[in-house]
Amino acid sequence: MLEQKNDNLHELADGQKPESNSNAVVPTDKEKALDSITASNAEEGEDLASYEESNIPTVNYEKLDLEKLTKELHKLIKNYKVTAIKDHVEDIKKEFYSKYNDLVDEKKEAFFDENPDANESDFQYILPIKTDFDKYYDEYRVAKNAYFKQLQNNLNVNLEKRLSIIEKLKQLIENEHNGDALKQLGELREEWKTAGPIPKDKYNHVWNNYHFHVERFYDQLHLDRESRDLDFKYNLEQKQKLIARAEELLENDDIIKSFRELQTLHRIWKEEIGPVDREIREQIWDQFSEITKQLHDKREILFEQLRSVERENLALKVAIISEIDILSKQKITNHNQWQKEIAKVEELRQRFFSIGKVPLDNNEQVWDLFKLATRNFNSNKNAYYKELKKEQQDNYAKKLALIKRAQELKDSEDFAKVTPIMKKIQDDWKLIGHVPRKYSDQLWADFKEACNSYFDRYHAIKNKESAVELDAYNRKKEYLDLLKGFQLSGDHKTDLGEIKNHINNWKSIGAVPANKRFIEGKFNKILDVLFDKLSLSKRETEAVKFNNRLESILETNDKRKLQNEAVFIQRKIEEINSSIIQLENNLAYIHNATDDNPFVKEVKKSIEKQRDDLKIWEDKLTQIRNI
Repeated sequence: MLEQKNDNLHELADGQKPESNSNAVVPTDKEKALDSITASNAEEGEDLASYEESNIPTVNYEKLDLEKLTKELHKLIKNYKVTAIKDHVEDIKKEFYSKYNDLVDEKKEAFFDENPDANESDFQYILPIKTDFDKYYDEYRVAKNAYFKQLQNNLNVNLEKRLSIIEKLKQLIENEHNGDALKQLGELREEWKTAGPIPKDKYNHVWNNYHFHVERFYDQLHLDRESRDLDFKYNLEQKQKLIARAEELLENDDIIKSFRELQTLHRIWKEEIGPVDREIREQIWDQFSEITKQLHDKREILFEQLRSVERENLALKVAIISEIDILSKQKITNHNQWQKEIAKVEELRQRFFSIGKVPLDNNEQVWDLFKLATRNFNSNKNAYYKELKKEQQDNYAKKLALIKRAQELKDSEDFAKVTPIMKKIQDDWKLIGHVPRKYSDQLWADFKEACNSYFDRYHAIKNKESAVELDAYNRKKEYLDLLKGFQLSGDHKTDLGEIKNHINNWKSIGAVPANKRFIEGKFNKILDVLFDKLSLSKRETEAVKFNNRLESILETNDKRKLQNEAVFIQRKIEEINSSIIQLENNLAYIHNATDDNPFVKEVKKSIEKQRDDLKIWEDKLTQIRNI
């Protein structure tokens, strides 16, 4: 629909015009000029207030918002006569209601986006400025109706006056022996001047009738020749002054103002100045008519220039409408891009309103297309933000759920279990997108309070534990220095008991910070040296060491670490069994596998070692299972 209308507008913008009827009678240029003057004077003759319209400052009402349009209407009603402002008021009314209806449509669309189950009757929108506008327009309408009702009565009364004057003029002509005829004619002419405006559709006929009888008076009656010649001379001088002034108007740069003054000159020519001698009547009228034609031609050139500007304005506005139409069809999927496009459309709107008038025939069509293009853009924009709002509402619900969970856990004392959960809640929060702005700050405050409440307690306890662990490290460091000077007595049982005492003492000191756990390795190395000096069997040594390791694991209360240790031992047992089977299979493939065979001796020795290791790992597994 928009594309089809745009095509039509482009044709208009390119200057294409409808075909005219070639058989129509075309008036001459001079006739056009005189008819233009007569028509204007006839219309303005109804009420001289129309002259005031030219003094009203020109305003581009398309640029004004609702509030400024209302102020402009009030100013016109307050400062000008009702007949002078009628065109301005109607232009203002058209712009106001067009923009107001667009605004209501936008509000209604937004309302039903937010309330999809609502009915038409549920939508209510009242704009205070419209109340003011309607009040001022009603004031204008009442004044206009009253004025035109009174005006119509006055026009009809004035028409009767003028017709009566014409009848008196006829009687004056028919009374040929009236010696006072010229004086009476002067009185009738003065009466004609003050008779007032008449209906414009009667103006030309009534004036021609009056003018005909005035000339007939001079031509047919046997007046005093000297008096008639003096009157003709005076009239000629007055008309020559009008011609001189008309010639001056030709040189005036303000063509519109000059043409309006020319209308006044024509009205004076017709209404206030009598005829001249018959011999020069046509000549002097032709002279005045020719000047009128020349000024009319200049006005037409100006109007054509204005029409050319209006056609250029039309092309500019069509281009802007096309740009908005293109923007309305883009697929935009993020908020930032939408904000950029909204700014572009607003800039295009401002440019549209800053452009001057277009040809009157296209004005309504251009405005409808502009509204359609912007409405399409706004419709797509609203659809996006409606979906975005739904997504943000979902995010809002998700964040509320995380806050509730965090608040449930914030006072927990089970830090080993709850801390990973709270960290995951924080990670999940980061993955959730935006929420409605009005909830954002409060949600974050609630979430932050719950998390801080938990982690502040957690870190306080951890810091306290760290101080204890650091103290344990320092004590173990001192104990390590003491242990380095320990000497075995030589009694196996006594020395083994002493070593176990040292192990228990070491454990009783407690855990050290994670970055200080290397001290455990140093302690184990000293133990290894001591166990080597005891000459314990490997199985006994490993049993003592593993028992020490198990106790360390049990102190952490970490079941997973204990399970991992059991899995590791089982895999080692499987590996050793597999290795023993492989070695035994290798012996089966050896020919003459006698015991004195060096290779057989080596394999059997390896098998024996593997079986000793197997017993050690099985002992470890038994210890874990006993736990």
